[in-house]
Amino acid sequence: MLPGCYTHRLNMSDTQDPPQDESTAGESADALDGEYDPREIEPEWQDQWVADKTYAYDEDADTRFTIDTPPPTVSGNLHMGHLYQFTLQDFVARFHRMRDDTVYFPFGYDDNGIASERLTERELDIRHQDYPRREFQEKCRDVCTQFEDEFTQDVQSLAISIDWDNTYKTIAPDVQRVSQLSFLDLYEQGREYRQRAPTIWCPDCETAISQVEQEDKDKSTLFNDIAFDLVETGEGPADEDATFTISTTRPELLPACVAVFVHPDDDENQHLVGGSARVPLFEQEVPVIADERVDMETGSGIVMCCTFGDQNDIEWYQAHDLPLRLAIDESATMTDVAGEYEGMHTTEAREAIIEDLREEGSLLESRDHDHTVQVHERCEEEVEYLVTEQWYIELLDKKEEYIEAGRQMEWYPEKMATRYEHWIEGLEWDWCISRQRDSGIPIPVWYCDDCGEPVMAEREQLPVDPLSDAPPVDSCPECGHDSLTPEEDVFDTWATSSLTPLVNAGWDWDADSESFTMELPELYPFDLRPQGHDIISFWLFHTVVKCYEHTGEVPFENVMINGMVLDENREAMSKSKGNVIPPSEVLEEFPVDATRYWAAGTSIGDDFPYKEGDLEAGERLLQKLWNASRLVDQLTPAARPDEPEELAAVDEWLLAELDATVESVTAKFEDYEFSKARNELRSFFWNTFCDDYLEIAKQRLSDGEAVSTEFTLLQAHRTFLQLFAPFLPHITEELWERCYEEDSPIHTTDWPTSGGYDADLEAGETAMEVVSALRRYKTENGLPLNADLDHVEVFGHIAGFEDAVAEAMHVAQLDTYDEAPDITTEISGIDLDYSLVGPEFGSEVGAIDAAIEDGDYEIDGDTLQVAGVELDDEMFAVEESRTYSGEGEMTETESAVVVVR
Repeated sequence: MLPGCYTHRLNMSDTQDPPQDESTAGESADALDGEYDPREIEPEWQDQWVADKTYAYDEDADTRFTIDTPPPTVSGNLHMGHLYQFTLQDFVARFHRMRDDTVYFPFGYDDNGIASERLTERELDIRHQDYPRREFQEKCRDVCTQFEDEFTQDVQSLAISIDWDNTYKTIAPDVQRVSQLSFLDLYEQGREYRQRAPTIWCPDCETAISQVEQEDKDKSTLFNDIAFDLVETGEGPADEDATFTISTTRPELLPACVAVFVHPDDDENQHLVGGSARVPLFEQEVPVIADERVDMETGSGIVMCCTFGDQNDIEWYQAHDLPLRLAIDESATMTDVAGEYEGMHTTEAREAIIEDLREEGSLLESRDHDHTVQVHERCEEEVEYLVTEQWYIELLDKKEEYIEAGRQMEWYPEKMATRYEHWIEGLEWDWCISRQRDSGIPIPVWYCDDCGEPVMAEREQLPVDPLSDAPPVDSCPECGHDSLTPEEDVFDTWATSSLTPLVNAGWDWDADSESFTMELPELYPFDLRPQGHDIISFWLFHTVVKCYEHTGEVPFENVMINGMVLDENREAMSKSKGNVIPPSEVLEEFPVDATRYWAAGTSIGDDFPYKEGDLEAGERLLQKLWNASRLVDQLTPAARPDEPEELAAVDEWLLAELDATVESVTAKFEDYEFSKARNELRSFFWNTFCDDYLEIAKQRLSDGEAVSTEFTLLQAHRTFLQLFAPFLPHITEELWERCYEEDSPIHTTDWPTSGGYDADLEAGETAMEVVSALRRYKTENGLPLNADLDHVEVFGHIAGFEDAVAEAMHVAQLDTYDEAPDITTEISGIDLDYSLVGPEFGSEVGAIDAAIEDGDYEIDGDTLQVAGVELDDEMFAVEESRTYSGEGEMTETESAVVVVR
């Protein structure tokens, strides 16, 4: 479990509490005595929320908001990406829980597939090949359960408002049933097929993978120029010593070479087309063929085709009906096709073949070469292309339909929809869903030993494991043969995790009605799918495919895509780089609420570097919120006063400004603009409420203006706590209970709405600027804030707020004027943009500087005439000084001029 303490201590002295006024302090004045100690309070609230089932989903609620949460892969410990992603999801859940009646916010674990298998092998120091599948799967369950228990505690310690009664595991029997039902339904629809064909293969994991599981990796290798003997040209036999050059980074594929290709527009090599060549070392004779897919800019422009080195090889193999020569097996070991190199690993064979080519005289040159290769994203092993028998879901025939399905959803940020569409447009393979692993959900099929007909499990049987369960028939329905062989493969983990909306909605086959039904149909389609941009092609696309094919509609209405957490140098965090920052280290030093404040600091969809600055800013906000709450508690009575019939102008202004903030923050939450919502809320609370209004409120209460100001303080304070609650759940809950002693947790109260207050917002904002200006004047002149000022003139619109300004800043006489005072504006200097001036005027820059220094220049509209040249407005900026010639000291704000006399 993540530590519940940290080394930073909240220093509560940054906002000084005033001496308590007995006439205004109520019975609750001691409610906030002492300091806020998140080390103690945060874990207590986390436990309390779980015990009280604060976040339980209510099936009977009138309105709801449903979230299709991503099940994290069980492959290790919590990392900063988890912390960030879970917290963003929680902002949504907490906001809608207050906004709507109930929120469906489940939690799942993706604990089947390669990730959990590798975790088990690593933790127990074993190999899955050494155990029967069922025994190894039990070991996986034990290891995953241990990590899941730790993961659950970690997530709870982040105050993620999960409904822990709605959890699932992708290997659980009920989820296995859904996954196998999906397979049967798609098979019956004709959307699945089994085929022996070229497959993307990971030699390290020894399994087929899908296109989406590949990623690019930069690699340094050798580019080898190899001489092929020309046997025959397109016009007849070649000269005895005729050769041409093939350039390749993979000479170990020479034994698999089945053809050579030339581009139809390659005039220099066109005479080769229709002829044949002999492969060095291995001596097979291969045809020379023309094809437009040849890259004429790479190497010699003549390309060998091997079965298989890359996607082009596969396309050529299929288009030209070429023979099959498989020189590499499932473990990246050379086969008997490679002759004397049989049994070598590909990397070993590469070195041996290069050396033998050199000795034979066929190696013309080897040079260093940097290029990009495809690797398996799980293990970063370079993939191979092997011919294997696999199960596929057909995708390529419906690419436009899946793009249109994506357009039926709202994307936040909108730019991520383009990434989704680009992925689909670039698809070249159907989805390979079978895996040659032990940890996973079995494919529910048996095969006739005579005719090969697949026999599907019956829906009532599911879930089944063909390796241990009997087939549903005694003989083949097609040919009557009585011997059936079970399928040994399991599903790709994405074939199951893509079903999370249906899993959570309770999708199942109803035998009585002979149709698919949902136990919780009100959940589907889900309101939101939150996830990272790195798995748009993995999880989001596959979920759209599966759910769309099963239900005929998209699985969610909105998509929220988050970015990745980078290190301070904007590099991705990885164990190999040693730049991973575990959340446990962060939470040892900072409160959970401070980390949540940090998580709200970046626009969704953007990658961002981890910096402690936002965490420290979050701590300071906690201090400010606690101290401001303590001051409000001291200034107001224990019982909440009723709203008076008439509010003072400054009080109604604050509540009107608060209304505008509520509306704006609400809109930003609805649009998943958490960073903007956080910043706007913090600014209004810290600057307007704490720095300006509280000073006015203290003075008004000391002057006996109680009811209007007391009501406003409490109304604003309660609203601030509710608005901050999704971001800072612990401190807001603690303050809510201490200040208001209400039975309902703040997180199940109603989200604030506009109170309909009407005020001159412009005048009020200008008045607050004046208060700030006078406070700054006193500080700069070494005066205490309660020092009296004899006479102040304000040139600006503060009608209705004169008394509030005078009272707050102890002004004996305050005069206001609509017209600006007599102020002289003079040019005090010219700033040049030398990045533009230098390249344009070169040696003349010195003369320009000298003329400006002497004041020998003229500004004509947007241009500067100086030293015989003309500079446009982009090349310079004018510095101005403003001088007040009247009596007193002038200071300016954005909307007013203030003179202290």
